[in-house]
Amino acid sequence: MLHITNIRENKENFITLLKIKNIDAADLVISAISKDDERKKNQKSVDDLLAQGNKLAKKIGELYKIGQADKASTLKEESSLIKERSKKLQEKQTILEKEIQEILVQIPNIPHPSVPVGKSDADNITIKEVGKIPTLFDGAKPHWELANDYKLIDFDLGNKITGAGFPVYTNKGARLQRALIAYFLDKNIDAGYIEYLPPHVVNEASGFGTGQLPKFEEDLYKIPSETDLYLIPTAEVPVTNFFRDIIVNEFPIKCTAYTPCFRREAGSYGKEVRGLNRLHQFDKVEIVQIQHPEKSYEALDSMVHHVAIILDELELPYRILQLCGGDLSFTSALTYDFEVFSAGQERWLEVSSVSNFESYQANRLKLRYKDENGKNKLCHTLNGSALALPRVYAALLENNQTTEGIKIPQVLQPYTGFDIIK
Repeated sequence: MLHITNIRENKENFITLLKIKNIDAADLVISAISKDDERKKNQKSVDDLLAQGNKLAKKIGELYKIGQADKASTLKEESSLIKERSKKLQEKQTILEKEIQEILVQIPNIPHPSVPVGKSDADNITIKEVGKIPTLFDGAKPHWELANDYKLIDFDLGNKITGAGFPVYTNKGARLQRALIAYFLDKNIDAGYIEYLPPHVVNEASGFGTGQLPKFEEDLYKIPSETDLYLIPTAEVPVTNFFRDIIVNEFPIKCTAYTPCFRREAGSYGKEVRGLNRLHQFDKVEIVQIQHPEKSYEALDSMVHHVAIILDELELPYRILQLCGGDLSFTSALTYDFEVFSAGQERWLEVSSVSNFESYQANRLKLRYKDENGKNKLCHTLNGSALALPRVYAALLENNQTTEGIKIPQVLQPYTGFDIIK
């Protein structure tokens, strides 16, 4: 969430930058400033009345001391009227603050000035492309057929017990999934990230803190209860909320976590969403950093480099994209996507997004640090997938299929215990 003071000080610039995200925020920005003007005026009235009330209270006390109870009684009536007016103004203040909040949560994060103009993923810029596109033998298959032939994933069983988009991994398929999770976590830990195993459900405050609520509630699985809970769409939500309402004493804070992720994404038919390409439940290993604002873009570059190393070791061809304004998420200031080439489908598949949210989430979270003058300032938050498993898994099966079986990359073999799936 943008801070109202920053909006006021950078009004025209923010309106211009948000157009890069293809959003005309002028009305929201003007409305937020107008409401804040009204709030300030109302607050001054409250402060004036409270000051007037304090003077009367002091005078009433003095009158009682010198025995002028009649005059004191008259002033007490005046004091009561001031208290009543003050109460009404304070109630109005609460309403105004809520109205400002409701406007602010509708305004997306400001994109970084380097974000390219564009409306969709077709306008994203390829920063780097690494690896050779594999040439497969005649009769090579997409991963959903391989998973069935080698009895690695049972999509029908998942559909039976839950529904579409909830696969069941079996035998060596389950071991490969577990191997990827362990490998990703080990790589992240070696890079200085502290491992956590967070809850897989969060409360409303946590959903608000990272920006899923209220705007994207329909995308979440909700658990109705006395206090509504939500299945997490990513480990970013619980992990970043570890630091809600705290003052950070030392940077950086680096966290990693494996969790299942749950998303009510609208399904469709066809190759693009078949098999592991789009799921309602999937596994992901996440990295999160809490950073000093002066270091956050340096941290973003290091996170991108870290994900690249993992894909290099998996021997998967990949490309790095800088997202254009129209493809940026609601909360992101700058995002790099990683896509791996899936030879069985002959297409690129997104496997990671690495983003800097600057102070947007931190403002919602009240996540701060003290500067050299002891003044509270907002931290910057970053997160990335290292990595999301389904499409990595799909690409591994498709790219490494041979007439003898599916070969396992050397880096994974200590984790799987086998070098080929026959």
